[in-house]
Amino acid sequence: MKNLTLISVAAAALLMSGCGEEAKKAANHATEAAVQTTKEVAHTATEKTKEVASEAAQTVADKAAEATEAVKEKATEAVDAAKETAGEVVEAAKEKATAAVEETAQKAVETAKEVAAPATEAKETAVETAAQAQEAAAAVEAAPAEAEAAAKEATEVTEAEAEKAVEEKTQEAAAAVDTAAGEALFVKCKGCHGANGTTKALGKSEVIAGQSAAELEAKLHEYKAGTRNVTGMGAMMKGQVAGMDDAQIKAVSAYISTLK
Repeated sequence: MKNLTLISVAAAALLMSGCGEEAKKAANHATEAAVQTTKEVAHTATEKTKEVASEAAQTVADKAAEATEAVKEKATEAVDAAKETAGEVVEAAKEKATAAVEETAQKAVETAKEVAAPATEAKETAVETAAQAQEAAAAVEAAPAEAEAAAKEATEVTEAEAEKAVEEKTQEAAAAVDTAAGEALFVKCKGCHGANGTTKALGKSEVIAGQSAAELEAKLHEYKAGTRNVTGMGAMMKGQVAGMDDAQIKAVSAYISTLK
Protein backbone atom coordinates (compact mmCIF):
# COMPACT_ATOMS: atom_id res chain seq x y z
CA MET A 1 0.00 0.00 0.00
CA LYS A 2 2.87 2.33 0.74
CA ASN A 3 4.42 1.70 -2.77
CA LEU A 4 1.06 2.34 -4.46
CA THR A 5 0.72 5.69 -2.70
CA LEU A 6 4.18 6.80 -3.82
CA ILE A 7 3.53 5.83 -7.41
CA SER A 8 0.21 7.66 -7.42
CA VAL A 9 1.84 10.81 -6.06
CA ALA A 10 4.55 10.63 -8.71
CA ALA A 11 2.00 10.21 -11.48
CA ALA A 12 -0.03 13.16 -10.23
CA ALA A 13 3.04 15.36 -10.13
CA LEU A 14 3.85 14.57 -13.73
CA LEU A 15 0.32 15.34 -14.83
CA MET A 16 0.28 18.65 -13.01
CA SER A 17 3.59 19.68 -14.46
CA GLY A 18 1.97 19.81 -17.86
CA CYS A 19 4.02 17.09 -19.54
CA GLY A 20 2.96 15.80 -22.85
CA GLU A 21 0.47 13.17 -23.72
CA GLU A 22 3.12 10.48 -23.73
CA ALA A 23 4.07 11.30 -20.24
CA LYS A 24 0.46 10.90 -19.14
CA LYS A 25 0.22 7.53 -20.80
CA ALA A 26 3.41 6.43 -19.18
CA ALA A 27 2.18 7.60 -15.84
CA ASN A 28 -1.10 5.76 -16.26
CA HIS A 29 0.68 2.66 -17.34
CA ALA A 30 3.01 2.87 -14.39
CA THR A 31 0.05 3.37 -12.08
CA GLU A 32 -1.75 0.35 -13.49
CA ALA A 33 1.43 -1.73 -13.24
CA ALA A 34 1.91 -0.61 -9.66
CA VAL A 35 -1.68 -1.45 -8.84
CA GLN A 36 -1.35 -4.85 -10.46
CA THR A 37 1.92 -5.54 -8.67
CA THR A 38 0.40 -4.46 -5.39
CA LYS A 39 -2.56 -6.77 -5.94
CA GLU A 40 -0.24 -9.66 -6.74
CA VAL A 41 1.90 -8.93 -3.74
CA ALA A 42 -1.18 -8.62 -1.55
CA HIS A 43 -2.58 -11.89 -2.97
CA THR A 44 0.72 -13.67 -2.44
CA ALA A 45 0.94 -12.26 1.07
CA THR A 46 -2.63 -13.34 1.74
CA GLU A 47 -1.93 -16.90 0.48
CA LYS A 48 1.25 -17.06 2.50
CA THR A 49 -0.62 -15.80 5.51
CA LYS A 50 -3.31 -18.44 4.99
CA GLU A 51 -0.68 -21.14 4.51
CA VAL A 52 1.25 -20.07 7.61
CA ALA A 53 -1.99 -19.78 9.55
CA SER A 54 -3.05 -23.25 8.37
CA GLU A 55 0.32 -24.71 9.29
CA ALA A 56 0.18 -22.94 12.62
CA ALA A 57 -3.34 -24.21 13.20
CA GLN A 58 -2.26 -27.76 12.29
CA THR A 59 0.76 -27.48 14.55
CA VAL A 60 -1.42 -26.22 17.36
CA ALA A 61 -3.90 -29.06 16.71
CA ASP A 62 -1.07 -31.63 16.73
CA LYS A 63 0.38 -30.20 19.90
CA ALA A 64 -3.08 -30.13 21.44
CA ALA A 65 -3.62 -33.77 20.46
CA GLU A 66 -0.24 -34.72 21.91
CA ALA A 67 -1.01 -32.79 25.04
CA THR A 68 -4.41 -34.51 25.25
CA GLU A 69 -2.82 -37.97 24.88
CA ALA A 70 -0.20 -37.08 27.49
CA VAL A 71 -2.91 -35.86 29.81
CA LYS A 72 -4.89 -39.07 29.19
CA GLU A 73 -1.81 -41.22 29.91
CA LYS A 74 -1.04 -39.28 33.06
CA ALA A 75 -4.68 -39.50 34.10
CA THR A 76 -4.70 -43.29 33.42
CA GLU A 77 -1.49 -43.72 35.37
CA ALA A 78 -2.91 -41.66 38.19
CA VAL A 79 -6.12 -43.75 38.17
CA ASP A 80 -4.14 -47.02 38.13
CA ALA A 81 -1.92 -45.79 40.93
CA ALA A 82 -4.97 -44.73 42.88
CA LYS A 83 -6.58 -48.17 42.30
CA GLU A 84 -3.41 -49.96 43.36
CA THR A 85 -3.08 -47.80 46.44
CA ALA A 86 -6.75 -48.32 47.22
CA GLY A 87 -6.31 -52.11 46.80
CA GLU A 88 -3.31 -52.11 49.12
CA VAL A 89 -5.23 -50.10 51.65
CA VAL A 90 -8.18 -52.52 51.41
CA GLU A 91 -5.90 -55.58 51.77
CA ALA A 92 -4.13 -54.01 54.73
CA ALA A 93 -7.48 -53.25 56.29
CA LYS A 94 -8.63 -56.84 55.67
CA GLU A 95 -5.46 -58.26 57.22
CA LYS A 96 -5.81 -56.04 60.26
CA ALA A 97 -9.49 -56.93 60.60
CA THR A 98 -8.73 -60.67 60.24
CA ALA A 99 -5.91 -60.47 62.77
CA ALA A 100 -8.16 -58.62 65.18
CA VAL A 101 -10.95 -61.19 64.76
CA GLU A 102 -8.52 -64.12 65.22
CA GLU A 103 -6.96 -62.52 68.28
CA THR A 104 -10.39 -61.86 69.78
CA ALA A 105 -11.52 -65.43 69.02
CA GLN A 106 -8.33 -66.88 70.52
CA LYS A 107 -8.80 -64.82 73.66
CA ALA A 108 -12.41 -65.97 73.87
CA VAL A 109 -11.38 -69.63 73.53
CA GLU A 110 -8.67 -69.25 76.16
CA THR A 111 -11.10 -67.52 78.51
CA ALA A 112 -13.66 -70.28 77.96
CA LYS A 113 -11.01 -72.93 78.69
CA GLU A 114 -9.97 -71.15 81.85
CA VAL A 115 -13.57 -70.90 82.97
CA ALA A 116 -14.31 -74.54 82.07
CA ALA A 117 -11.07 -75.95 83.54
CA PRO A 118 -12.30 -76.24 87.16
CA ALA A 119 -15.49 -77.92 86.04
CA THR A 120 -13.58 -80.33 83.81
CA GLU A 121 -11.15 -81.19 86.59
CA ALA A 122 -14.02 -81.76 88.99
CA LYS A 123 -15.74 -84.03 86.49
CA GLU A 124 -12.56 -86.03 85.86
CA THR A 125 -11.98 -86.37 89.60
CA ALA A 126 -15.54 -87.56 90.09
CA VAL A 127 -15.22 -90.09 87.27
CA GLU A 128 -11.89 -91.34 88.61
CA THR A 129 -13.28 -91.63 92.14
CA ALA A 130 -16.31 -93.56 90.86
CA ALA A 131 -14.06 -95.89 88.89
CA GLN A 132 -11.87 -96.50 91.91
CA ALA A 133 -14.95 -97.21 94.01
CA GLN A 134 -16.21 -99.70 91.43
CA GLU A 135 -12.81 -101.40 91.29
CA ALA A 136 -12.70 -101.63 95.08
CA ALA A 137 -16.21 -103.11 95.20
CA ALA A 138 -15.34 -105.60 92.47
CA ALA A 139 -12.14 -106.53 94.31
CA VAL A 140 -14.08 -107.15 97.52
CA GLU A 141 -16.60 -109.32 95.68
CA ALA A 142 -13.92 -111.25 93.81
CA ALA A 143 -11.60 -111.75 96.81
CA PRO A 144 -13.07 -115.09 97.98
CA ALA A 145 -13.16 -116.52 94.47
CA GLU A 146 -9.63 -115.34 93.73
CA ALA A 147 -8.33 -116.79 96.97
CA GLU A 148 -9.95 -120.14 96.16
CA ALA A 149 -8.58 -120.07 92.60
CA ALA A 150 -5.10 -119.22 93.87
CA ALA A 151 -5.18 -122.09 96.37
CA LYS A 152 -6.40 -124.48 93.68
CA GLU A 153 -3.71 -123.31 91.25
CA ALA A 154 -1.01 -123.71 93.91
CA THR A 155 -2.23 -127.25 94.58
CA GLU A 156 -2.31 -128.12 90.89
CA VAL A 157 1.17 -126.64 90.35
CA THR A 158 2.53 -128.58 93.27
CA GLU A 159 1.01 -131.85 92.01
CA ALA A 160 2.22 -131.18 88.46
CA GLU A 161 5.73 -130.40 89.64
CA ALA A 162 5.77 -133.54 91.74
CA GLU A 163 4.62 -135.66 88.80
CA LYS A 164 7.19 -134.00 86.53
CA ALA A 165 9.97 -134.61 89.05
CA VAL A 166 9.00 -138.27 89.40
CA GLU A 167 8.91 -138.65 85.61
CA GLU A 168 12.31 -136.99 85.21
CA LYS A 169 13.85 -139.22 87.86
CA THR A 170 12.30 -142.27 86.27
CA GLN A 171 13.67 -141.28 82.86
CA GLU A 172 17.09 -140.60 84.34
CA ALA A 173 17.09 -143.98 86.02
CA ALA A 174 15.93 -145.68 82.83
CA ALA A 175 18.53 -143.81 80.83
CA ALA A 176 21.22 -144.87 83.26
CA VAL A 177 20.12 -148.49 82.92
CA ASP A 178 19.87 -148.19 79.13
CA THR A 179 23.28 -146.54 78.91
CA ALA A 180 24.91 -149.27 81.00
CA ALA A 181 23.25 -151.99 78.93
CA GLY A 182 24.14 -150.17 75.76
CA GLU A 183 27.79 -149.93 76.74
CA ALA A 184 27.86 -153.70 77.19
CA LEU A 185 26.23 -154.20 73.78
CA PHE A 186 28.62 -151.73 72.11
CA VAL A 187 31.60 -154.00 72.86
CA LYS A 188 31.07 -155.94 69.63
CA CYS A 189 30.82 -152.66 67.67
CA LYS A 190 34.21 -151.31 68.75
CA GLY A 191 36.11 -153.48 66.30
CA CYS A 192 34.73 -151.54 63.34
CA HIS A 193 33.59 -148.18 64.77
CA GLY A 194 36.33 -147.67 67.39
CA ALA A 195 36.06 -147.33 71.14
CA ASN A 196 34.63 -143.80 70.82
CA GLY A 197 32.56 -144.41 67.67
CA THR A 198 34.74 -142.04 65.63
CA THR A 199 36.13 -144.63 63.19
CA LYS A 200 34.53 -145.26 59.81
CA ALA A 201 33.74 -149.00 59.59
CA LEU A 202 35.93 -150.58 56.89
CA GLY A 203 36.77 -146.99 55.90
CA LYS A 204 33.34 -146.56 54.30
CA SER A 205 30.64 -145.98 56.90
CA GLU A 206 29.67 -142.68 58.50
CA VAL A 207 30.97 -141.69 61.92
CA ILE A 208 28.33 -142.70 64.45
CA ALA A 209 29.60 -140.67 67.43
CA GLY A 210 27.65 -137.50 68.04
CA GLN A 211 24.42 -138.67 66.41
CA SER A 212 21.22 -138.48 68.46
CA ALA A 213 19.79 -141.55 70.16
CA ALA A 214 16.56 -141.32 68.18
CA GLU A 215 18.44 -141.08 64.85
CA LEU A 216 20.69 -144.06 65.68
CA GLU A 217 17.72 -146.14 66.89
CA ALA A 218 15.82 -145.51 63.65
CA LYS A 219 18.84 -146.48 61.51
CA LEU A 220 19.46 -149.73 63.48
CA HIS A 221 15.80 -150.73 63.02
CA GLU A 222 16.17 -150.13 59.28
CA TYR A 223 19.34 -152.27 59.15
CA LYS A 224 17.52 -155.03 61.08
CA ALA A 225 14.59 -154.86 58.63
CA GLY A 226 17.00 -154.94 55.67
CA THR A 227 15.74 -151.63 54.28
CA ARG A 228 18.97 -149.69 54.76
CA ASN A 229 22.19 -150.30 52.79
CA VAL A 230 24.40 -147.23 52.98
CA THR A 231 27.85 -147.61 51.33
CA GLY A 232 27.20 -151.37 51.00
CA MET A 233 27.12 -151.96 54.75
CA GLY A 234 23.52 -153.18 54.86
CA ALA A 235 24.19 -156.95 55.00
CA MET A 236 26.92 -156.67 57.63
CA MET A 237 24.84 -154.38 59.87
CA LYS A 238 21.78 -156.59 59.50
CA GLY A 239 23.84 -159.49 60.87
CA GLN A 240 25.08 -157.36 63.78
CA VAL A 241 21.64 -156.24 64.95
CA ALA A 242 19.62 -159.32 64.00
CA GLY A 243 19.83 -160.73 67.53
CA MET A 244 18.91 -157.42 69.29
CA ASP A 245 15.39 -156.71 70.50
CA ASP A 246 13.84 -153.23 70.62
CA ALA A 247 15.08 -152.57 74.19
CA GLN A 248 18.64 -153.50 73.28
CA ILE A 249 18.60 -151.33 70.14
CA LYS A 250 17.31 -148.47 72.27
CA ALA A 251 20.03 -149.03 74.90
CA VAL A 252 22.96 -149.20 72.48
CA SER A 253 21.63 -146.12 70.57
CA ALA A 254 21.43 -144.18 73.86
CA TYR A 255 25.03 -145.13 74.72
CA ILE A 256 26.45 -144.26 71.28
CA SER A 257 24.75 -140.81 71.44
CA THR A 258 26.98 -140.02 74.46
CA LEU A 259 30.22 -140.71 72.56
CA LYS A 260 32.32 -137.87 71.18
